[in-house]
Amino acid sequence: MLAELKHTLGRMRGQMIGWSIGLALYVLLLVSFYDSIAGMANFQEFIQNYPQEMQAFFTGMTEINTPKGYLDTYYFSYMTLIIGIMAISAGAGLLVSDEERGILDLVLAHPVSRTALFWGRLLGLAAALAVILVVSWLSWLIPSASTGLKLTWIEFLLPFLPLFAVLLLFGTLALLLSMLLPSGRMGGMISGALLVANFLLLGLANINQDLKPIVKFTPLYYYQGGGAVTGLNWGWLGGLSAMSVLFALLAWLLFRRRDIRVGGERSWRLPSLRAVLGRS
Repeated sequence: MLAELKHTLGRMRGQMIGWSIGLALYVLLLVSFYDSIAGMANFQEFIQNYPQEMQAFFTGMTEINTPKGYLDTYYFSYMTLIIGIMAISAGAGLLVSDEERGILDLVLAHPVSRTALFWGRLLGLAAALAVILVVSWLSWLIPSASTGLKLTWIEFLLPFLPLFAVLLLFGTLALLLSMLLPSGRMGGMISGALLVANFLLLGLANINQDLKPIVKFTPLYYYQGGGAVTGLNWGWLGGLSAMSVLFALLAWLLFRRRDIRVGGERSWRLPSLRAVLGRS
């Protein structure tokens, strides 16, 4: 398992470096702007003139001149979408990409069990996401000492925990769907569509109260974002983590029983039209 974890981290090295550098530069830019935005006397009045629809998707805008609102509006509100793209893509191709290239059967021919292969690669994905988020956390924490972002290292860290839980949830969902659907590409596409739909539904529920009962059954409803700075909801975090574990266990059971093909994508295995007509 440890060998597979190291192998997965090695394969994802480019993604970790690229995402870490990109997000670090973005965060450093945000930190440098905080004092200017927080010091604007009429900025709150300016925000109130924003369209209601826009404020619905960025709930922290009303407190944008505070550390909590600033972090939520400019970073945590939409990082589930941005980094979620990477988590879903990596999760969908974690095992199936090798199968579609015709090398997974060769890997399993070595003295490695399917269980060790599965959990080693999944832990590698989780570690890669953790590295990216740790770099982002340090990019907020280190330069903030010279700004008005007067938060402790723990307060900066707290919002990253539910973000990690959501990313892992959608990553494991993509992994599960890659086991159920004909291709990893399709599993990633559906997982990404569900993530975007959840984000849009959450914003629309702030406009249309009739959607509130529906959105309570979606994972992003239990994502605190920058609001976790003032206190983490451990129940919500535990629920998101439990769903990730459930998706991972289901994917593992399917992988253990999976008939590994030698390459290409699967089909739906639906009966042909000729066969159906012949029976009738």
